[in-house]
Amino acid sequence: MTIRLYDTSARQIRDFTPLTPGCVSIYLCGATVQAAPHIGHIRSGLNFDIMRRWFAHRGYDVTFIRNVTDIDDKIIKKAQEQNRPWWSIGYENERAFNDGYSALGCLPPTYEPRATGHVTEMIEMMQGLIERGHAYESDGNVYFDVRSFPGYLELSRQELDNLLQPSGEGETGKRDPRDFAMWKSAKPGEPTWPTPWGPGRPGWHLECSAMAHKYLGSAFDIHGGGLDLIFPHHENEIAQAKAYGDDFAQYWVHNAWVTMAGDKMSKSLGNSVLVSEMVKQWRPIVLRYYLGTPHYRSMIEYSEDALREAESAFARIEGFIQRVVETAGGAVEPAAEVPPAFAEAMDDDLGVPQALAVVHTTVRQGNSALAADDKDAAVARLAEVRAMLGVLGLDPLDPLWAGDTDRGEDLHGVVDSLVRLVLDQRESARGRKDWATADAIRDQLKETGLVIEDSPQGPRWSLGQR
Repeated sequence: MTIRLYDTSARQIRDFTPLTPGCVSIYLCGATVQAAPHIGHIRSGLNFDIMRRWFAHRGYDVTFIRNVTDIDDKIIKKAQEQNRPWWSIGYENERAFNDGYSALGCLPPTYEPRATGHVTEMIEMMQGLIERGHAYESDGNVYFDVRSFPGYLELSRQELDNLLQPSGEGETGKRDPRDFAMWKSAKPGEPTWPTPWGPGRPGWHLECSAMAHKYLGSAFDIHGGGLDLIFPHHENEIAQAKAYGDDFAQYWVHNAWVTMAGDKMSKSLGNSVLVSEMVKQWRPIVLRYYLGTPHYRSMIEYSEDALREAESAFARIEGFIQRVVETAGGAVEPAAEVPPAFAEAMDDDLGVPQALAVVHTTVRQGNSALAADDKDAAVARLAEVRAMLGVLGLDPLDPLWAGDTDRGEDLHGVVDSLVRLVLDQRESARGRKDWATADAIRDQLKETGLVIEDSPQGPRWSLGQR
């Protein structure tokens, strides 16, 4: 079946046809590293990690580029506020982003270029745009002439005459207030690079047009990013690249936000939840389940209740996996193919919620097989579950998650010890054939959200659904 994706530029779901058969090229706008990442930032990385994994599962050779914006107005401002070198701010937070991506199971990109490493390519592009009449220099700044490019604003569907694009500090000499800066002239205390128009530094938008051209050529398959990047960033990228002569991206895919009280999660609003703190409270694989399993185009309203629901849902999957592994006497390899219903859901605009429903249905079938003492059927269902979870990056038996622990290993140990004390009391009651007391203990534990199972190895507890 053909993979289909919602293309923002077309405002509809389109069949995916790669430029090169058997290959897919993806450019994702990555981190602007003025601060450490919150879970809203990492959601974008997760969504496109799942996209990448699905293309690979379908047999495509994937080239995945995720850039790093390591110089911009926000980074410079933060450096001035903290009296630190701008590059130290960027490097520290770039590492924090990579730690966050890694903690939540994102595969490393094929290449991860930094803006500051591609000034040469930016200068070449600006020179070409000036020669073609699409850009001009003024007071050491280089601006893109938006009226010179007829396709400007086709992605965001805005009207140029109604557009307000405020000037940044020092952006002087514009022919039209809506023209945007590709290069900013030198200012005291700011980093600079030499250019034919004098020293200065990159504007935000130019870097991605230049880096996509360098790593993916004049045309590539998919450009991704958050909804907030459609304008001005992606609109300006398109104008620069196409005016330069590139065909640029064939599909535009945008993920929705993580919100708090209806507002986009952002550092400026002070409502961000840092990944570095979240992984101390929740298992990283549970965070991945929480952030990665809603549809990528659906908003996620952050709440601890929703995270607890995700934790309970994933615990049911893990409990099934653990029981089959114990029954089989060892690990069960993933199936070579995922169930057809799962594949159909993923092919349809990465329908992860529908695909996840297939996972849970297969888990229920596997549990029924265990209850019927049908070891072969249970093992077969586990092989299917592992194949599906592998596509979603959620297979707890994958070595990727070898270091994953429950929400604080020490906390899990304390809870386990307390539950064991109660279970010992239940076992003593069972030994006395005091079934009423034993059942009462089990029921009280169930009310707290724990499920008690009597296995050949003894009683075992797991998180249930309260």
